[in-house]
Amino acid sequence: MTDLSHLARLVEELGNAKILCIGDVMLDRFVYGSVTRISPEAPIPVIRVQRESAMLGGAGNVVRNATALGASVKFLSMVGDDLPGREVMEYVASDERVEPYIQIERNRPTTIKTRFIAGGQQLLRSDNETTSPPAETTLVHIGDLAAQLTPDVNAVVLSDYGKGLVNSHLIRATIDAARAAGKTVIVDPKGNDYSRYRGATLVTPNRAEAEAATGIAVNNDEDAIRAARHIIENCGIENVLLTRSQDGMTLVPASGDAIHLPTEAREVYDVSGAGDTVVACLAASIAAGSTITDAARIANVAAGIVVGKIGTAVVYPDELITLLHHHDLMIGEAKLMKLDRMVDRVERWRRKGYKVGFTNGCFDLLHPGHISLLQQARSQCDRLVIGLNSDASVKRLKGETRPVQSEAARAAVLGSLETVSGVVIFDEDTPIEVISALKPDILVKGADYTIDTVVGADIVQGYGGKVFLAQLADGFSTTSTIARMNKKPD
Repeated sequence: MTDLSHLARLVEELGNAKILCIGDVMLDRFVYGSVTRISPEAPIPVIRVQRESAMLGGAGNVVRNATALGASVKFLSMVGDDLPGREVMEYVASDERVEPYIQIERNRPTTIKTRFIAGGQQLLRSDNETTSPPAETTLVHIGDLAAQLTPDVNAVVLSDYGKGLVNSHLIRATIDAARAAGKTVIVDPKGNDYSRYRGATLVTPNRAEAEAATGIAVNNDEDAIRAARHIIENCGIENVLLTRSQDGMTLVPASGDAIHLPTEAREVYDVSGAGDTVVACLAASIAAGSTITDAARIANVAAGIVVGKIGTAVVYPDELITLLHHHDLMIGEAKLMKLDRMVDRVERWRRKGYKVGFTNGCFDLLHPGHISLLQQARSQCDRLVIGLNSDASVKRLKGETRPVQSEAARAAVLGSLETVSGVVIFDEDTPIEVISALKPDILVKGADYTIDTVVGADIVQGYGGKVFLAQLADGFSTTSTIARMNKKPD
């Protein structure tokens, strides 16, 4: 078994990981639009808002990444008694892999970070937050909860964003409880004094954080080792994983040789949340039984994937396994995926400014009529997603003798076409559920339909999308092809 195959096997075990994540949760808002002019009031761009979205940020993004990898997470955090806080609670509650322990602190705002994006680039970020500590009773209660929850997990994460929750009392209570229970503690640190994390198994500073904490400029591998050794020797930390952006990562253990991991990124679009991905992947891997070295290698691959996505994104096990098995392939090459994964991919395309099209069908025996339809559909958009009827759906619609080709075979053929960007198999008779979830900018059907009879047209037009009717190539259909094949010779 090769080293990469070994790591792929470890990724397959991430669903067994149980993690306790403690830290500052935030609400990440994204405002997308276009910029076509400069304000007459000041030399600043005017963004014309087109849509908005929100997701968990801060420690919440660590949780999102961990559950995307398949881990189960107990999440201990705090929000304000306000609408954003309730929104955070709803997002946490919607993830079945999360067991929430979210405390509500009155007279304290929930942290919100709002990013304004146009043309695939961030224009501005605004923060609404407080860094003052919460009430002493809240901190004591959270510390007690941390001690109670630690024995039931395999690894503990302290995600310190410096917003007041992860104070010295909570850090000490958590690390002491973890050490008593023989659990790994991973800290995403904040501030200059890492001695407050004394006893932690692993800390994960980035280059700037390590420089601030040690006074050592990290310009090369040797500097990275010196800075990490300084933290280990002066702060009582067992291991340091220093993330160095384009220079990869450096893992320095308390004893033994340092390991330098070169960056795995093919194309960098956005580094937002990459540190959260690293921490989540480390914790999930270690909790599933990996060594710290193997966990760091997996986390390095995960970081290379996530920086190729715009916004605070997550990484999925199949992405890791695909890249590990086929290291020379571009990330995300596989086109067939489940609906929730396709929703995530479509969202990333939109962040890059791509227009997304959608069409659907059985595509049983692919013929020139299908090719013409797909070419016309792709001419209307930047990325084209195909909704493919499952075998059961085709059988209900076309009869017991259909389909001729299985859904896997039909999806493989469609995925091989350059015009097709993604394929989703649906089991219903119509693609309403898929259309509602993906919200395509362009909905495409053949001109044998009218706009009024196209399934999902009302949904797409309702949010400002368009319906395109493609011209049909005469003389081609799967049914007539099968009939000719079954016709007995005279």
